Amino acid sequence: MSKSSKANVGEFLREQRRAAQLSLRQLADKTGVSNPYLSQIERGLRKPSAEVLQQIAKALRLSSEVLYIRAGLLDEPAGDRRVEEAIQTDAALTEQQKRALLEIYLSFRFANGNGVADASPSEEDSVAVAAAAMGQVPAGDDAQIETTTHER
Repeated sequence: MSKSSKANVGEFLREQRRAAQLSLRQLADKTGVSNPYLSQIERGLRKPSAEVLQQIAKALRLSSEVLYIRAGLLDEPAGDRRVEEAIQTDAALTEQQKRALLEIYLSFRFANGNGVADASPSEEDSVAVAAAAMGQVPAGDDAQIETTTHER
């Protein structure tokens, strides 16, 4: 794997950690992975194992498959890559909205049998992510979503 590939997964993890409003120490506590090691991954200095990626995915409520693909552990079909790239590069969406859309997209793929079963977010998680992204949180639940209003 090239250094740029390692940096790519590291940069993505840093963005996702910040979007989840977690410090490196908080993520280390949630994953059981040391703070210095997480820092090295984010800076592209270390290549995380599949096990570490799975722990990080769980803590950040991401699909393990997305992280495996970013880290070069899994190949992604070209069509899937185009959809994910379109979401990731849409400047009109916030990071939280991009994350929610990716999770929903992947949950539909998994439901249709087009993904790794163990990495599938639950239907309940997908509904919660979608509701939070739209500003609608079920009674008794919490969500922190950054919203931006654009004047036209």
